[in-house]
Amino acid sequence: MSSTGQPEIELPDLSELNRVEWAEALRSYAEASGDYMELDADHHVIQVGNGDRLLVTFESAHDVRNSADLALPFGLTVAQSLDASVMIFLCQRPTWFRAQPVYDFFDTLTDEGVFDDFDHVLFYGAGLCGYAAAAFSVAAPGSDVFVISPHATLDPRMTEWDPRFTAMRKRSFTDRYGYAPDMVEAARHTLLLYNPDDDLDAMHSALFSGPHVTRFRCRYLDNDIVSPLEEMRILRDVIGLGLSKDLSLKTFAELYRRRRDYGPYLRKLLIEVEDMDRPKLTTWLAESVLARRNMPRMRRALKRISSDDKKPDAAE
Repeated sequence: MSSTGQPEIELPDLSELNRVEWAEALRSYAEASGDYMELDADHHVIQVGNGDRLLVTFESAHDVRNSADLALPFGLTVAQSLDASVMIFLCQRPTWFRAQPVYDFFDTLTDEGVFDDFDHVLFYGAGLCGYAAAAFSVAAPGSDVFVISPHATLDPRMTEWDPRFTAMRKRSFTDRYGYAPDMVEAARHTLLLYNPDDDLDAMHSALFSGPHVTRFRCRYLDNDIVSPLEEMRILRDVIGLGLSKDLSLKTFAELYRRRRDYGPYLRKLLIEVEDMDRPKLTTWLAESVLARRNMPRMRRALKRISSDDKKPDAAE
């Protein structure tokens, strides 16, 4: 039973459906549990009411179909687990949600005071969807924003250093809801995660600044930061903190300590330390990890150091 008193509809598994079947099944579920709207051919909205906190997510239909749990939007699964309402914006192709029907829909939400009906609102997205989450958060002043590797803009006058997505330069990023770093100024707090080893994403993240913005470096993860966070079971917990107004640098850093037991992170960290040719640091890392878990790669690193220590000095 949901907090609204209505029985919850069990989440379906859409992972075995083709594209057309998937779209029809998702629409049927959304209409049975809430509302489904087609803003235009490229942009759809799902709304499910379930509590006085609202999660607003921006997601790619392609990514949802091909990688998400049960082939369902992330917003649906996480909002149900957190007993929260959800509003999901789906793009059928990479549009960065730069379309007049999307602007009009947010205008309507603002005019009708929809966001005012909730105790708190959290906007979430990653990459191009992170751009949209930041840009449209201005419609709900006082909300929290949680974005991963967001793009600030694709306006070539601002980001001529980014050679990606050249086809999108035909779309305007200078009109309404345009420059994402400006749009988050109305937010209560913005937490931005990025990989400093990805130069272009790091440059985009640097454009977000101000006392209301916290930028957090996530090194030694994949360029796709989302998947490791999900595998470490961090992402849903961060969303929960954001919906409860408890999301901060401190609370996220505490959750992010789980990387200390995440194999892919530890392997990349070991490679980095070994490339620095610092055996003492490598020994400290390997011994620290092996004290918590069995990791053969760390044992092999210790053996290599021990073997090197036993080699006769080449000068003798």
